[in-house]
Amino acid sequence: MTSIFILCLKIFVGVALLALVVVLALLFDGADRIVHARMQRRVGPPLLQPVYDIVKLMGKENIVPRRASRFFFTLAPWLALVVTLMIFLYIPVGSRAVLGTEGDMILIVYLLAMGGVVMAVGGFAGGNPIANIGAGREVTLMMSYEFPLAMVISTMAWVAYRSGMPGPPFSLETFASVSVWKAVGEVGDVGLVCLFLSLVFIVPGEIGKGPMDIPEAKTEILDGLIIEYSGVNLALLKLTFALRSFAISTFVTSLFVPVSLAGLLGVGGFFVAVFDFLFFWVKVFIVQMIFVTLMRTSFGRLKIWQASQFYVMRVAGLSLTGMILLSLDIMAR
Repeated sequence: MTSIFILCLKIFVGVALLALVVVLALLFDGADRIVHARMQRRVGPPLLQPVYDIVKLMGKENIVPRRASRFFFTLAPWLALVVTLMIFLYIPVGSRAVLGTEGDMILIVYLLAMGGVVMAVGGFAGGNPIANIGAGREVTLMMSYEFPLAMVISTMAWVAYRSGMPGPPFSLETFASVSVWKAVGEVGDVGLVCLFLSLVFIVPGEIGKGPMDIPEAKTEILDGLIIEYSGVNLALLKLTFALRSFAISTFVTSLFVPVSLAGLLGVGGFFVAVFDFLFFWVKVFIVQMIFVTLMRTSFGRLKIWQASQFYVMRVAGLSLTGMILLSLDIMAR
């Protein structure tokens, strides 16, 4: 009876969390557009413009190209949305995740990668040469930043294991409950800064914005891999893009900004937990505005070979530097 109750509770909490995540992702996307416009001295759209766009597209007709592979073309938007939503079940909101004991950071990284692969498959399935170019760029970009991303994750897990942080080393809940900044010394702090900057540089590649707005590239290849989509399918893809940006922001927040009111005040209780829950979304909003909105406004779009070289050479080198510094710090203790 207890197991059934826990299962039902997890289902209820999971559904409520995903509904909240969808609303917040659209609101944060609207805020992103407003801040982006104001930084360019424009008025910008209203806060609820992403919601209006989704509702409008939901009422449009789904058009499948004549040369498309109908099954994969139609399945891709739905699968990409489901995979992206699953990420939030493994990210600790506050201090605990709905499925925190069922997965770890490796699973989150695979889900992020799977979302990109699924959208690339949808682009290839459309049968449009422009969509093929966008899908190819998506795959190239993903292969470029996966290596430094894996280096960041593995290094953080090694630090958690060697420093004795309570909890499984690959669990995101371990980093959400205990700040990794307190587990290392001065040299380790520099290493953590290198890993943090590496992850920050990976964010535009994961969400395809700013300098890494290459697969869609509206002024160059006319929306790229989503050029053939319309109606509900396009609405699902637009929602997926907003959720991917939101997911990577929550991931960075949980890993590197685990500041909680309970930890600062040294107290617990229901009201502190509620404030921690709200404070978590405030941190996510700040992270998204700084590392998504600011970066996409400040930098122009790179070419695909420049983006690939940037990740393979510079970001990978930065993450390797962080790994070496953290290794020296841990072994010197």
